[in-house]
Formats: sequence, C-alpha cells, structure tokens
Amino acid sequence: MAFADLGIDVGSVSTNIVLIDKNNELLDKIYIRTKGQPIQALQQGLVEIYQRNRDVEIRSVGTTGSARYLAGVIAGSDAVKNEITAHAVAALEEVPGTQTVIEIGGQDSKIIILRDNTVADFAMNTVCAAGTGSFLDQQAARLNLPIEEFGALALKAKNPVRIAGRCSVFAESDMIHKQQMGHNLADIVAGLCEALVRNYLSNVGKGKEILAPVVFQGGVAANKGMREALSKALNTDIVVPKYFDVMGAIGAALLARDAVKQRGTRTNFRGFSFCSTEFNVKSFECTSCANRCEVVELKTLAAVLARWGDRCGKWSEMPVDGLCKQAQKQTQQTG
Repeated sequence: MAFADLGIDVGSVSTNIVLIDKNNELLDKIYIRTKGQPIQALQQGLVEIYQRNRDVEIRSVGTTGSARYLAGVIAGSDAVKNEITAHAVAALEEVPGTQTVIEIGGQDSKIIILRDNTVADFAMNTVCAAGTGSFLDQQAARLNLPIEEFGALALKAKNPVRIAGRCSVFAESDMIHKQQMGHNLADIVAGLCEALVRNYLSNVGKGKEILAPVVFQGGVAANKGMREALSKALNTDIVVPKYFDVMGAIGAALLARDAVKQRGTRTNFRGFSFCSTEFNVKSFECTSCANRCEVVELKTLAAVLARWGDRCGKWSEMPVDGLCKQAQKQTQQTG
C-alpha cells in the first residue's frame, strides 16, 4: 500500500487534483473543466483519480481555489488555504529561493512577491479578461488556430506589431485592424502576447519589485509566446515548472501534509465513497444586521453539513448535523 497527499484546486474554469508522494513527486494529476458545477467536477475528478490509483491510501487532503471552502467541506479537508499561499508554497518547493511568482489562469491572474521564503506582497486581477487563458482561447479560435500552436507561431515572428492591450475589447479590435492592414499572422500573434504582458505588468504588477528567480505558472504558462514576451519585458529568464498547470493543487497537498503532522491526528478525508453522494448548495441573505451577509449552506438529502459566508459567526458557528461538525471547523481556516 502506497501513501499519498491529495491536493484539490477548484476554480471557476478548471478543477485540478493531484497526488504527491512523501518525496513530493507527482504520482498523478487530473484536469477537468469546472463548467459552473464545482461539486460535480470535484466528484468526477476524484472518481477518476481513485480508479487510476486504487492501491494508494490518502494521508492528507488540502483544498484551494475559489471554491476551496465548498470542496473542503465535501472532501473532508485537513487544510483550506487561499490561492496565494498555495501557489507560493508550490513555487518555493519547485524553485527554492523564488522571489516572484506570476500566475495566469483561465479567468484571472496574480503576482506573488516572495522575500526570504515568505509572501511579502501580492496582487490579483479578476476584472479584465485580457491576458487570461479564456481570452487567448477566444483569439485562437477566431484566428482558426489550435491553442497549442498559438505560442509556437508567435516565436516565428520577425517584426511583432504593436497591439493595444489595455483591455480585451481593444486588443481584439486592434488585431482585426492589423490583419486588414496585411500584417502576417505570426507578427500579429507575437504582438498580442507582448500587449498582454504589458497589460499584466502595468496592472497586476504595478508598483511591484519583480526580482529573479521569476516562476511562471498557471495554464497560460504553456504558451511559448507568453513566456518569451515575459522574458523580454522583464529582461530575465522565466522559470516554468514541470507541472505549471496544477501548482495550486500541489501547494494545497503540501500544506495539508504539514497540517496533519502538526495536529498529530489522522486525516479528515471522507474517503472516495462520498463521490456518489448528492449535495445541494443554496444561499440566503442574513438580515440580522446592516452587513446583510450572503450565507452559503451545504446540505445532503439528510443533513445540513456546513454554513459559511457570515462575518459575525451567527450561522457558521451554529451547530450542524454531527456528520460534518469537524469539517465545518476546517472551513474556517483561511491561510
């Protein structure tokens, strides 16, 4: 019987699940489109990873991502941590001494400044789609290019054109204009990559001291054109981890392992059998005070499992059915 730590990263675009062994080697990984259904995506991913690793015993579980609390309650997490913490821990494990983490995912991007192996500063962009994976997918489709070939084509450019990258609408409009002017596709694609990097550095990276080593992770790190544009703009080498697309999940697994060791108890993991359980989520507005918090409630057909989202604790600290009292406590960890 082999032992492994389970990391879960449930985001708006994708759900990533990994298994790592005691030496921090990746045993398996799963990437699934969330499609607005985080519970179903989580259950599907765990079923797949179990079917491929039936001889593995889970010794800890960590969750991160925008749906980390939900995933933490459902899976029985040992650590529920924010994305900044998870990505920073994974980057430091992969590249010791990392000072800057650039993470660009499907619908958002972030920068993490590390000093002396500690998060010193960070910034996130969840408003503008320019530079994210979804925008690049959209432009590749419009140009009738497989997204896998998008970055490679950018590297063939001789004279990248200047694209207005302030926002996704302007960028697309300017690309069309450059096509109509007769510029070749490679130069336009390279120009778009450079524009999106400028957008990132002037918004997300504004005012940040970006020092090497710079680690580039997230789905967009697969794009060779974006890698080259970042390296050119920062005038430094860009390090892309081997498993750049699941670094959040890897960080969650590492944090969960530490949490179980510090606690000195067994994992809270429910086991894979819960993947067939039907869960229901609803939200309601608490009118007890002027905050009017949106409270989220997770239930099965037979029990209320957890509530969260209130500032004062009126609902989240209210006793729930015995099945999930321990799991509910885990959702209060914020990293």
